[in-house]
Amino acid sequence: MAVVFPEGFYWGGATAANQFEGAWDVDGRGPSVDDHFMGGSVEKPREITLDIDPNKLYPNHDGIDFYHHYKEDIALFAEMGFNMFRMSISWSRIYPTGMEDEPNEAGLAFYDKVFDELAKYGIEPLVTLSHYEMPYALVEKYNGWESRELIALFEKYCATVFERYKDKVTYWLTFNEINCGTSAMGALFETSMIQGFEGPASKVVVTPQQCYQALHHQFVASGRVVRLAHEKYPQFKMGNMDCFILSYPATCDPADVLANLKEMDRMNWYCSDVQVRGAYPYYAKRYWRENGIELKVEDGDMQDIADGKVDFYTFSYYMSGTVGTHEVEMMQGNMAMGGKNPYLEATDWGWQIDPTGLRVALNEIYARYEIPLMVVENGMGAFDTVEEDGSIHDPYRIDYLKRHVKAMGEAIDDGVDLIGYTWWGPIDLVSAGTGEMRKRYGFIYVDKHDDGTGTYERRRKDSFFAYQKIIKSNGAEGLE
Repeated sequence: MAVVFPEGFYWGGATAANQFEGAWDVDGRGPSVDDHFMGGSVEKPREITLDIDPNKLYPNHDGIDFYHHYKEDIALFAEMGFNMFRMSISWSRIYPTGMEDEPNEAGLAFYDKVFDELAKYGIEPLVTLSHYEMPYALVEKYNGWESRELIALFEKYCATVFERYKDKVTYWLTFNEINCGTSAMGALFETSMIQGFEGPASKVVVTPQQCYQALHHQFVASGRVVRLAHEKYPQFKMGNMDCFILSYPATCDPADVLANLKEMDRMNWYCSDVQVRGAYPYYAKRYWRENGIELKVEDGDMQDIADGKVDFYTFSYYMSGTVGTHEVEMMQGNMAMGGKNPYLEATDWGWQIDPTGLRVALNEIYARYEIPLMVVENGMGAFDTVEEDGSIHDPYRIDYLKRHVKAMGEAIDDGVDLIGYTWWGPIDLVSAGTGEMRKRYGFIYVDKHDDGTGTYERRRKDSFFAYQKIIKSNGAEGLE
């Protein structure tokens, strides 16, 4: 018997401003940290430059030019049947350096147009306030979230967009994949602690002290912003967003089971325990002690965190790995490395495909928190070929989609309160990790290439129609 998705379930897609918006220096927007990242690949890490060199290629500068194609793109999302679209607001489009007293009106007006266009088609926006970017001036002056000064600046930015869009946006997320801030790659993308750094992204070095202090500042900022929303805009629904890297013990050796337990605490539970429960978890003190972490906590910080408990939990899910104490073959992955699982296949980029793991993750998360859940990123990067007639056949993406939708249906049947699903990259966009366009996620193909060439023409892939059928039937059809 097919699982019936609940009435009113949100189906859609997810994007990030820095990866698809383009128009990086248009209408008063200031440079974001991502605008200093050049393109790369799996073999060659992205390069970071202190100054933007006009003779070098920075893929995020143009993205796929949603800034000038938003009406066409939203019409395509509506054709697929979306009733939710996850997007982010570019902080530097609202406050170009993050330190201005007054916002940039042209930036605010752009998002007014986007939200109005979504409303025209009955599509609910899900807005991420900080998705792997900040004004680069805040990196230069404060080294990103390592400094407490960013708390007040983030509050100002959020207060501005809350008031401006209070009648257009209901669902908000504070920080994208906040738990990636526990790693060096997270320091690059999530907390932007790269002051004075130039060179390959893989060479960024940060200490555990820096990572966890920066996260503390984000927890306080998120808490204050969630409290503001609850007090002033009771119609708002505020969520967190974690990168859920499910891991299994590499063997049934009890030492591997314990190692995996500790890794799940560190990677997947630490941040959400704070944002959902409003306090640091019981295991934090030992972790801090063993890793030389001494948090600087000011008066009122813990109350801010306690007051900022989120209303719903959201996460990305792409893959799973293994953790253990024995030597194992390592794999490529999303912000984290782990051991290969011999029972799983992998994508062209080495990410292991594990639909059952999504069901496991949903059950684990819901059992822990018992608040509504959304899967707000899930998808696969792959090579796509445009045929002579212009068609794009992507059965691999359709198979991935169907298997993960089935897993969600099973989790709902298990009793999980899952309320939405937004596929990552419903339209091709710039890869965050590698800066590539050839790593395509979309149901919609965009004629843009790694060398910067392309017409930006949009084309529907076969997966466009497969997702359309699933949405139209609310998950009851199209999974065979």
